[in-house]
Amino acid sequence: MSTNNADKIPLWSIAAPAIAAALAGLIFAHILPESVPVLALAAIALGTCVFAAVHHAEMLALKVGEPMGSIILAVAVTVLEVGLIVSIMLSGANGSEMVARDTVFSAIMIVLNGVIGLSLVLGARRHHEQAFQVNATSAALGVLGTLTTIVFILPAFVKAGASLQFSTVQVMGVGIVCLALYAIFVFVQTIKHRDYFMEVASAESDGNDHPHRVPSSRETVASIVLLPLSLLLVILLAKVLSHPLDDAVEAAGLPHAVVGVVIAAVVLLPEGIASVRAALLNRLQNSVNLVLGSALASIGMTIPVVAALAVLTARPLTLGLEPSSMVLLILTLFVSTLTLGTGRTTTLHGAIHLGIFVMFLLIAAVP
Repeated sequence: MSTNNADKIPLWSIAAPAIAAALAGLIFAHILPESVPVLALAAIALGTCVFAAVHHAEMLALKVGEPMGSIILAVAVTVLEVGLIVSIMLSGANGSEMVARDTVFSAIMIVLNGVIGLSLVLGARRHHEQAFQVNATSAALGVLGTLTTIVFILPAFVKAGASLQFSTVQVMGVGIVCLALYAIFVFVQTIKHRDYFMEVASAESDGNDHPHRVPSSRETVASIVLLPLSLLLVILLAKVLSHPLDDAVEAAGLPHAVVGVVIAAVVLLPEGIASVRAALLNRLQNSVNLVLGSALASIGMTIPVVAALAVLTARPLTLGLEPSSMVLLILTLFVSTLTLGTGRTTTLHGAIHLGIFVMFLLIAAVP
């Protein structure tokens, strides 16, 4: 491949955040009113920034390799998620005490069922049976099962706090445990047992199953600048669209939890696309790293931040799930230990996760 081609940066990946920045600036400067056409443009700009973030995150991931590439994307997406949750909590809007629970729970259900289900089905359709390392998934699912049980199930049974809430001391302890376990997992993933999270060699692999090239220094520098810019613009544009979204959900007669589902779906779109692409390229280990890493980052970094915010501002924080959501979470964790516990996957495994995902969406819309 020629040097010119290697250094070529797609124009759209630069233009999308530039145009979105101009639009966001005009809106926040009150030069453009928040009318229906402007909000429609903001929604389009948000979508293009999401795809730009996908591109730049993938460039950095290819540059640093696995498993750091998956961590970069997971952390970037989680920063976006935290920004949206904090902005809604500070706004004091209706249901703000539950937005962290609804968003993080939705994120876990989306990645563990929707994204992994789609990745397994499409990957198996092209490559039949795919392989990955069991050591990686068992470690990730062990930490994820512990954290989700502590954060979402335990609050329903403690006595110190209000209904479905921890007391101040308890929420501080939960935040510390989440951050500590996530930090240890990242240490294991990147240093102690890095080989567990590397791609499994396949006899059927060919040159097309691997990244086409390593991005040039010019591309890398551009992505380092444009990735955080794209993510920041997604947060700003999502803030612009948050009140219209609340109004639309209320007008449709849907539960307020649907707002958390929408937020999670928007912020996870970059990672979802990257995961499906990896599965189609027969790099299922990369896909699994992205999915489980995203779920762990979502709970391991988001909960400590919102817990600290709740304690410092004396705001209520509801983390406990309702019984129907609790059942779906337990089912998801149980099924994941089976479908991701053998090191090989088929279409059936993906279909099972997609079935649970459909039920999650149904229960979110019709509790």
